[in-house]
Amino acid sequence: MILILGIGGSFPYGFHISVINYPSVHIRRFINATWTERHGVPLPPDTVQLLWSLIVSVYGAGGLLGSVCCGYLTTKYRKKKCQMAANGIMMAAAVSMGLSKAAGSFEMILLGRFLYGIGIGFSFNIHPQYVGEISPKELRGFANATVAVFLTLGKVAGQVAGLRELLGGESLWPFLLALTGVTALAQAAALPCCPDSPAYLLIQKGDEGAFLKAVRFLWGPGADLRPEADDLRRERHLRPPPPPSPSSSGAEAKKALRVMEVLRDRSLRWQLYVTLAVMTTLQLCGINAIYFYSFEVFRTAAFEEEVIPYLALGVGICECLSSILCSSLIERFGRKRLLWGGYGSMVVVLALLTATLSLQHRFFWMHYFSVLLIFLFVLFYGIGPSGATIAVMVEMFSQAFRPSAFILVGVINWAGLFILGMGFPFLVESLGPFCFLLFMAILSASGVFIYFFLPETKGKSILEITAEFNKLNYSQRGKSGFFPKEDPAAVCTRL
Repeated sequence: MILILGIGGSFPYGFHISVINYPSVHIRRFINATWTERHGVPLPPDTVQLLWSLIVSVYGAGGLLGSVCCGYLTTKYRKKKCQMAANGIMMAAAVSMGLSKAAGSFEMILLGRFLYGIGIGFSFNIHPQYVGEISPKELRGFANATVAVFLTLGKVAGQVAGLRELLGGESLWPFLLALTGVTALAQAAALPCCPDSPAYLLIQKGDEGAFLKAVRFLWGPGADLRPEADDLRRERHLRPPPPPSPSSSGAEAKKALRVMEVLRDRSLRWQLYVTLAVMTTLQLCGINAIYFYSFEVFRTAAFEEEVIPYLALGVGICECLSSILCSSLIERFGRKRLLWGGYGSMVVVLALLTATLSLQHRFFWMHYFSVLLIFLFVLFYGIGPSGATIAVMVEMFSQAFRPSAFILVGVINWAGLFILGMGFPFLVESLGPFCFLLFMAILSASGVFIYFFLPETKGKSILEITAEFNKLNYSQRGKSGFFPKEDPAAVCTRL
C-alpha cells in the first residue's frame, strides 16, 4: 500500500517540481515556432517569457484548486475513489502534454500543466492522510515519512529523465512531461485491489466488519487489533463538526462548516499554530535557495558546464537518501527532536554558507567548502523537516477534522510555492547570498517554537496527543469540553 500510494501521490508532485526546468528552452522555441507558423511573425521575447511563466505558475493554481476541493470530496466519496479520480485527471494531462507538439498547440501544454496541478493537488492531500490511517501507531511515523521519500524520488526521477541523453532533448520533451501518466495508470490499476482507510470505515461509516477486514488485510491475520480498534472507537467520541443548519443545503454549506469549524474550534488552536509554523518553515527554510545557488557555486568552483547537471542530480540523490534515512530514524528519535534538531543544524550550515559565498572570490578553496555545505544542508533538510513535518500533520488531527485541516495545509503549501516562485528571484537579486539570513531567522524562530510547544506524538493515540495539546488549548481545569461527560476517556483529557 505504501508503494501504491507513493507512486501516484507525492511522486508526481516532486517530479513536476524538478522536471519543468529541463525542457524550458525547447518549450519556448516551440511556442515561438507555433505562433510564427500560425500568424507569419514571431512573438516578442517578452511575450514568450510571459507565456512560459504562465505555464510554470498555472501548475500552482491547479494544485491550490485541487487541494481546496479535496477535503469535502474525500469526506463524501472516500479517499480511494477520489485518488482514482485524480489518476484520471493526471492521465488526461499526460495525453494533452504528450500530443502538444504533434498537434502544434502550446495551449495543450498550458492545459496539461493545469490539469496536472489539479490531480496532484488531490493526490498530495490524500497521500499522507491515507498512508497514516492504514498504519499501526508504532509504524505510523515510518509510513508518514515515506511521503517525503516518494517526493524526493520524484525530484530525482525528473532530474534523471530530463537529462539531454534521455528525454530532455529536442524531440522527446513532450514524452518527458507526460511520463507521470504511467504512474497514474499503474496506481489506478492497483487501487481497486486495496482496502479503504480503516479509520474511515470505522469512524465515518460505522462499519466495524469492514474495518476488521481491512486491518487484517493490511496487518496480517495474526495482528492484535484490539488496542488500535479501542483507540479508534474512543476517537469516535471526539466532537464532530456541527451539522449544517436547515437554511443551509448542499455540499457547499457542509464544506464551509467543516473548514470554519477547524479554524474556530478552541480545542484545535495550538494544532493550527503548529501547522502554520511547520508548513511555513518548510516553504521558507531555504531549500529552494540552495538549489538555486548550487548551479552558481558549481560554476564558480570551475566545474565543466556539462558536469553541472550531474552534480545537481547528486544534490537531489542526497536529499532522497536522507529522506530514506529519516524514515528509519523517526520512530527512534521522534518527530519533535528531528524537527528542532534539523532546524538548528540547517541554521548553522546556512551561517557558514553565507560566509563562504561572501568570501569565495578571496580564497579559492571556499568554492569547494561551499559545495560541501550545500550537500550538508540538503542532508539535514531530508533527515529533519522533510519527513517529520508530514508525520506531525497527520497525527495532530482526528479523523473528523483531518480532511479540513489538510485543506489548510494544502493552501499554505501551494500558495507558498506561488509566492516563493514570484518573489524569490527579486530577493536574490537584492540581497545575494545574504538572503540566507532571512531563512536563518525563520528556522531559528520555528526551532524555538517547536522545542517549547510541540508535544511528542511518537507512539501515541489521537486521544493522548489531544490531551497533550489541551494543556495548551485550555488554561482552566474542566473547561475543555472536548468529550461528552459520560465518556470514560474524558478522565485522561480533563485538565
